[in-house]
Amino acid sequence: MVLAHDLTQIIPGEFKGRLFRKGHRITESDIPKLLDIGKAHIYAISLAEDEIHEDDAAQRMAMALQGSNTTLTDPSEGKVMIRSSIHGLAHIHKPTVDRVNGLGDIALATVKSNTVVHPGQALAGTRVIPLITQTAKIEEVERYSEELRKNTHQSVVQVKPFIPHRIGLITTGSEVYHGRIQDRFGPVVRAKVEAFGSEIVEQRFAPDDIAIIVTEISQLKEQMCDMILLSGGMSVDPDDRTPGAIRQAGAEIVRYGTPMLPGSMLLMGYLEDIPILGLPGCVMHDPFTSFDVLLPRILAGDRIEERDIVEMGYGGLIGC
Repeated sequence: MVLAHDLTQIIPGEFKGRLFRKGHRITESDIPKLLDIGKAHIYAISLAEDEIHEDDAAQRMAMALQGSNTTLTDPSEGKVMIRSSIHGLAHIHKPTVDRVNGLGDIALATVKSNTVVHPGQALAGTRVIPLITQTAKIEEVERYSEELRKNTHQSVVQVKPFIPHRIGLITTGSEVYHGRIQDRFGPVVRAKVEAFGSEIVEQRFAPDDIAIIVTEISQLKEQMCDMILLSGGMSVDPDDRTPGAIRQAGAEIVRYGTPMLPGSMLLMGYLEDIPILGLPGCVMHDPFTSFDVLLPRILAGDRIEERDIVEMGYGGLIGC
């Protein structure tokens, strides 16, 4: 007889994987191995016209769901994985994921949208729960995916590449400007943007003077920077002038104040089409802040809206 599905072997702490592949022809010498994994019985299946095997179902779902910059694995143990082919930002359409999982007999597990991913990293896994399922359910998954493509020109699971940006950095604060303390923002911010293939093309320093900060912003804009970052001066102290300078420079403020800890004092805005951010002091010393949430999205070409920032509060308590 021929196996109708993969059989898995688990040796705790040593191995978990496929012992026999779907389609393997059973021989007498296989019987002890089958008994060792608890298989006293095996399946031989004759599919009806309206039924589909788990491997074929998982593969059809993955093919329907996958989008740009992704690859598929071969079916294994009834699953097909969708993996990233690049370093980029995962975009997952959660409403469609929920619709698929609402069909029953189907499991679609994904990473969260806006996760930074690397080549080969898993984005989603597809499978059906029983060994066989109704073909009509798989056709529903294909229909959902096609509807999304037609209405939004997006796929359910895709990866957006990071776009190299020329970034200008203004470090504010009279104590740094006059050399009383050493700048600690610059090296940290530089490392963060370079990790995504962008660069700080110029770093300028300004005292706590709105007029001077506005001038520095204007000069970076004239130098055709793709993004402007301002570090320091973001608290409520009377000497902290950065938010007011960003407004006076003509920026449209998306949100000043972010429901995430650390990083609640971040300002997000746009100077015409140029993203401009005021970075709170925690960026210097905390490994992950609101800046680390927004930076990869901006570098992947997303335009940040107020709703995006409002939604950062759920799950936004990090390391406090």
